[in-house]
Amino acid sequence: MRSAIKHLKKSDPVIAAIIQRVGPCAIQYREPSFETLVRSIVYQQLSGRVASVIFGRLHAAAGEEQLTPAGIMRLRPEKMRKLGLSGQKTLYIRELAKHTKRGSIVFENLPAADDAAVIEHLTRVTGIGVWTAQMFLMFALRREDVLPVADLGIRSAMKKAYGLDDLPSPPEMEKIATAWKPYSSIACWYLWRSLEK
Repeated sequence: MRSAIKHLKKSDPVIAAIIQRVGPCAIQYREPSFETLVRSIVYQQLSGRVASVIFGRLHAAAGEEQLTPAGIMRLRPEKMRKLGLSGQKTLYIRELAKHTKRGSIVFENLPAADDAAVIEHLTRVTGIGVWTAQMFLMFALRREDVLPVADLGIRSAMKKAYGLDDLPSPPEMEKIATAWKPYSSIACWYLWRSLEK
């Protein structure tokens, strides 16, 4: 992590100022597991606090120490809806459980796969798009050079930090992020935090 911070401070004065303001990097990583991906689906387009409550209810209802496909499939869709999940998210989580159970999604193979292969593998599941796969790359597989160009938080933070008139387009984001390579994920973590401080 020290070499990433050193590189970012040297290569981009805007990120350097954010690092100074935010302080030490405290990325929280999770296991590259079924449960982590279910959590990402629950958190899609919700505030962290609301998503945390719903995920906690789902976990308790499944009655397992760690969520498993079997535990999810034991819950009826109506029960999942009552926990606060939308119909779509209920469908997505059940689809992921089915794919994992039948072996078309194999979490154990993902750490050895490159970023593009991980994205291709995970996006086979209905409801898992590129953004969700990128969050998995960053926070479960600990990949240091991911730039989620569809992330509204990153776009908003870039607009604010770089004094842009509008939210940046993906090509504009990639141009700004050239200086961060090979540590785009770390720069993104700082951009997210910059919206809070």
